[in-house]
Amino acid sequence: MLKWRVITALVLLPLVLGVVFLLPTAGFALAMAVVVGLGAWEWTRLIGLRAQRARAGHVAALLILLVGSAVCLASAVATSLVLAVGVVGWLGLITWLAAYQRGQAADGPVTGRAGTLLGLLLFVPAWFGLVFVHGQPGGAWLVFMLLVLTWAADVGAYFAGRALGRRRLAPRISPGKTMEGAAGGLALTLVAAWVLASVLPAPLPGGLSLLLLAVAVFVASVAGDLFESMIKRRCGVKDSGTLLPGHGGVLDRIDSLTATAPVFAAGLLWL
Repeated sequence: MLKWRVITALVLLPLVLGVVFLLPTAGFALAMAVVVGLGAWEWTRLIGLRAQRARAGHVAALLILLVGSAVCLASAVATSLVLAVGVVGWLGLITWLAAYQRGQAADGPVTGRAGTLLGLLLFVPAWFGLVFVHGQPGGAWLVFMLLVLTWAADVGAYFAGRALGRRRLAPRISPGKTMEGAAGGLALTLVAAWVLASVLPAPLPGGLSLLLLAVAVFVASVAGDLFESMIKRRCGVKDSGTLLPGHGGVLDRIDSLTATAPVFAAGLLWL
């Protein structure tokens, strides 16, 4: 399993960096729409859609919404509104996660209209946030920073958890995650933010604003990871799909990014 994880990562990394740095924002938006579409296809399985036509219809509706939301990029007010929906939506999902961890939220799969609306809340602000960031001055470097911070939160938590993990962070949702791992993820995220802000040729907030942005991205990363874990646990599945050997599905790889993208974009806009 570890062998395939490494091989897949080595294949995907140059591909991702090529998309970020070599494509114009319009091409980047199209590439991200493909990624989001694949994630949405896997999401339809998690919300109980089985008929191929229904699943394809869900993905098609999402892609139409992505095109519609792109119009908002031309207006600062509309951009703020879409990103605010993403941030507020994740605050609500974090509240749901906390209630589920305490046993105060119903169990079982999220299906029907609720599952469909939830998928739109996950994918539309995430895609919009990525495209917004890429379209800013130095946008490719800003997207690179977003990816590195998201990866740092995950990698720091993984290694700190393996070395020091004792107290579980959310045992009902994801028994393998620990408080010590979370602390390691936060530490690596802060270090990565400081290093990148010092060397990247892109406009970034400094001082306390940079610290707040890094902490917000870390919290969003953990929330995105835990949320997909909760949904999969409620469905009784281990992975969202099998497209990426050693990693599971596309949604398994972008779960944190669905939360960090709108939060990072909103942070850049508002700070």
